[in-house]
Amino acid sequence: MNNAPSALAYLVSRYPAVSHTFILREVQGLRRLGFRIETASINPPDRPLAKMTPDEQLEAKQTYSIKLDGAYGAACALLWAMVNRPVALLRCARAAMAFGQGLKRIYALAYAIEAVMVARWMQKHDLLHLHVHFGNEGATVGTLVKDFTGAGLSLTIHGPDEFDNIPGQRLRHKINAADRIVCISQFGRSQLMRISDPALWPKLQLCHLGVEGATYAHARNKRNEAPSIAAPFRLLCIGRLTPAKGQLLLLQACAELHHRGVPLCLTLVGDGPDRVRLENTSKSLGIGALVDFAGALNQAEVANELVKAEAFILPSLAEGIPVVLMEAMASGLPCISSPVNGIPELIEHNESGLLVAAGDVRELAKQLERLIGDSALCERIGRTGREKVMRHFEFSKNLQKLAKIFYHLPTLNRLDMNPRTARLPPIATIK
Repeated sequence: MNNAPSALAYLVSRYPAVSHTFILREVQGLRRLGFRIETASINPPDRPLAKMTPDEQLEAKQTYSIKLDGAYGAACALLWAMVNRPVALLRCARAAMAFGQGLKRIYALAYAIEAVMVARWMQKHDLLHLHVHFGNEGATVGTLVKDFTGAGLSLTIHGPDEFDNIPGQRLRHKINAADRIVCISQFGRSQLMRISDPALWPKLQLCHLGVEGATYAHARNKRNEAPSIAAPFRLLCIGRLTPAKGQLLLLQACAELHHRGVPLCLTLVGDGPDRVRLENTSKSLGIGALVDFAGALNQAEVANELVKAEAFILPSLAEGIPVVLMEAMASGLPCISSPVNGIPELIEHNESGLLVAAGDVRELAKQLERLIGDSALCERIGRTGREKVMRHFEFSKNLQKLAKIFYHLPTLNRLDMNPRTARLPPIATIK
């Protein structure tokens, strides 16, 4: 991109993370377009370096981790703030306390400390604008960075978590504070429109996430011989093991089919608080031997699972538009999911996939049986699903849209702006 803005700070609650590889791809893609992206994470990575891909290892080493900076980093940042902008520091502390109730108001001061640490890191790297993924605690810190420094702020809102506790997350305040908000689905944009003044709607920009279609072009698994009763149909579900992802419903549907003699097996990729319950449930339903709990896998390992599978199932009770569903569709796998939140923007029932009312186990079993017994249906839905992703969710196309949003940010579209003299206070000699 010509005349691309020079620098952006990216803040995520946890980066890199196995469930957020799309953020890593986004950062790398923007860098290829000419942006200088510096990354910060409130929490340390979710895995040791040895379990990361080479790209993740590099990102982890280059990312500023607030929690790992520890008490010493916090003390240095606070001393820097008191020397340079004591009034702004008090204002930031007051703003932070508004994010808590009762005794939690004191705990919320930790957000102010983290914001000052991020502000000092931004100053060191000549960064005038902060972009935050998700409307959670990371966005809370981001709004406080803006309160403290006047830096530009943009957010990517995913849903549905942000919409579950709008008052507690102070989502309206975050909408007001941000210069731009990137919405990954029209559904998500509509939810922000619902709680904001219409005068603010132009700042809500729709930009879907995406996947690199070429990466998954040859991933579709095809059997070398016709299916038979002795060859179980291989189902795959990828996602954090939580009630919202609906894996319990999938186990119940699989048990219903198994007990009717339908040959199948299931691989669950992911980890989370629901794992023990899901493992116990699979055993109590009599399908423990048919279910493989593969745990959390990196991107290369996920791609391998997509090659082996014959259908992808994500019976979620709540979602944004999951990237893993795009990956499965790009792989040519027939997919079944739920018509919740942004998923109907990705899957049209009986065209680019199959949709089952959230929580309906019998209908889920019925649609699974349709796929298992109809290879032509699998072929057609797999093909049209991939075509849908290539048309509307191709990574390079949507990355260009995101870059355009960033390019027109009010903080960044003046290329003659000197980051050291624009708004942020100068670095003190505190090391």
